[in-house]
Amino acid sequence: MTTSWVPGADASAYTVANLPYGVFSRPGHAPRACARIGDHVLDLAPALHDEVFATGSLNGFLARGRRAWRDTRRRIQRLLSAEAGEASANRAATEPHLIPLHQVRLHMPIEVGDYVDFYCSLEHATNLGRMFRPGENPLKPNWRHLPVGYHGRSGTVVVSGTPITRPRGQRAPAHGDVPVFGPSVKLDIEAELGFVVGAPTRFGESAGDFADHVFGVTLVNDWSARDIQAWEYVPLGPFLGKSFATSISAWITPLEALEHARVPGRAQDPEPLGYLARREPWGLDLTLGVELNGEPISSPPYREMYWTPDQMLAHMSVNGASLRTGDLFASGTVSGPEQGQRGSLIEITWNGTESVKLSDGQTRAFLEDGDTVRITATAPGPDGTEIALGEVTGTILPSRN
Repeated sequence: MTTSWVPGADASAYTVANLPYGVFSRPGHAPRACARIGDHVLDLAPALHDEVFATGSLNGFLARGRRAWRDTRRRIQRLLSAEAGEASANRAATEPHLIPLHQVRLHMPIEVGDYVDFYCSLEHATNLGRMFRPGENPLKPNWRHLPVGYHGRSGTVVVSGTPITRPRGQRAPAHGDVPVFGPSVKLDIEAELGFVVGAPTRFGESAGDFADHVFGVTLVNDWSARDIQAWEYVPLGPFLGKSFATSISAWITPLEALEHARVPGRAQDPEPLGYLARREPWGLDLTLGVELNGEPISSPPYREMYWTPDQMLAHMSVNGASLRTGDLFASGTVSGPEQGQRGSLIEITWNGTESVKLSDGQTRAFLEDGDTVRITATAPGPDGTEIALGEVTGTILPSRN
């Protein structure tokens, strides 16, 4: 594996094989684009002499397309590598643009265009079907034929660390026919993987090769008000129970950094229609981690997902809906076959009937005010190393009156 002259980088999960992109600022300075190496950020505009990185968003860079993404990554790797013939000169020119991570503030890395959330975990879909439709087939007839999804609200996608206000809305009538209005009492999480679109498509055309359009991945927590969702989702699907907040990591990990994590994807039966045929292995061997108030409660495996992201992209654009730079689509809750692999509280507690026990003696069925959720993920890197995908965190604030 290529080594770096940056102190501590080779011993971290943010080596030159990773290099996620983000947006940072220092006190008194406007936000700018960066890449992470170890526990430092590299200010890309002066390091690469490229003003596209001098703005508070990665969108301008993402719009350049796949060749530019690849070439820029190679340039950054050369600047940070300890093995290149010009390593000494590169270090002298680059080191002034390295800033310790603890000295910066991280911001939303992209301007989100559209946001689509899918429902791609067989286990998650089956678990929810068993809860809400006992005695019936837990999967609807279409589920194994297409990746089910819905359009979310891009304006409420926020960066990791943003506090989440408990949403209000209607819930099913407790007595009689009149619904209840007030703060959600079944506030939940959804541990997901998000995909960031770089290169757009024209209106009326479907997307081509997955890696020509998707720049990278980010961790997602799609906060969910299960009681509001249960009352409103028939007949048109998720609305206020989902649209109040979706958190993403401050880091976008390029697809190129995940080459060692690629796997064929889960077997599918029946075979999907032709436009959903897998042409490359875009399953990803990622392990997510979910913490509640600092305590691990689940480790969902992404490689168990039924629908892969290339299939999500194909379905999302097959009707001619155009892609835009900055579009975000997410996998839906990542859940595995084991009880300790479920990616939402509604599954972990089986809709509140089996509480999570914390070390201080407290229990949780759903989130309470003041709770903090942290989602992380790791992937295999070169030569047995591990790549980190950052984290996405959020703390619950009381509902506003």
